[in-house]
Amino acid sequence: MDRIERPRQEPAPPRARAATFPSRLLHAQAVAEGTFAFHLARPPEFAFEAGQSINLMLVDAPETDARGSSRALTIASAPFEPSLMVVTRMRDTAFKRVLGKLAPGSPVSVRGPSGRFTLPEGERPVILVAGGIGITPFLSMLRQEAHAGSRRPRLLLYSNRRPADAAFLPELQAMAQRAPAFRMVATMTAHDGIEPAWQGERGKLGPELLARHAAELENPLWYLAGPPAMIAALGPAIAALGVAREDIRVDEFSGY
Repeated sequence: MDRIERPRQEPAPPRARAATFPSRLLHAQAVAEGTFAFHLARPPEFAFEAGQSINLMLVDAPETDARGSSRALTIASAPFEPSLMVVTRMRDTAFKRVLGKLAPGSPVSVRGPSGRFTLPEGERPVILVAGGIGITPFLSMLRQEAHAGSRRPRLLLYSNRRPADAAFLPELQAMAQRAPAFRMVATMTAHDGIEPAWQGERGKLGPELLARHAAELENPLWYLAGPPAMIAALGPAIAALGVAREDIRVDEFSGY
């Protein structure tokens, strides 16, 4: 999904200009209702940190719009993986119509990596709050942490309308069962249409749910990724827990 990363509170160090690399579509797959993952060939020299993004550029797109033929998309795969994966809700826009029709092997370009929505070194606990497609940077982080055998305490709070809308939910549930340092709390917000078998939380992320689950971690860093309305609503609730502003990282996802 298109992403707009808010800068952190501390000044960012100078960064080299992102490079552009040729790539190609390997394959696409549905990962939730109306949501697709696009797997791209990873250029041999392309390195990134979990949580960063790329600019995905279509080559010779047959149609375009005022925003052009490129979008900033989070890398949902982890740095240790051999390919790149981006994930987006499929809407009726020129970019997504073209992207959705690409055949395996079609050429694309990627520019990046970019962004500073990344985990710090060390083992300070983190609370990851995802709304919908905002799960993408956290999927990269969690896969990488699991691969590295990290002992960092990490809590994922994952909100969706229904289980069918929750991308990578089975993978995350399995990951939480395997990794003692990782716990996930998934909540569904729809008033109806939720499968009767759903045994998890229900309702929007709010002060009560945040306070109840955050209490298990001491002095965590907070990471929020999701639609702007969710980010704005959760800000006061997190501040009410006594969390310092510099301990909150925000990544807004637009384009819903």
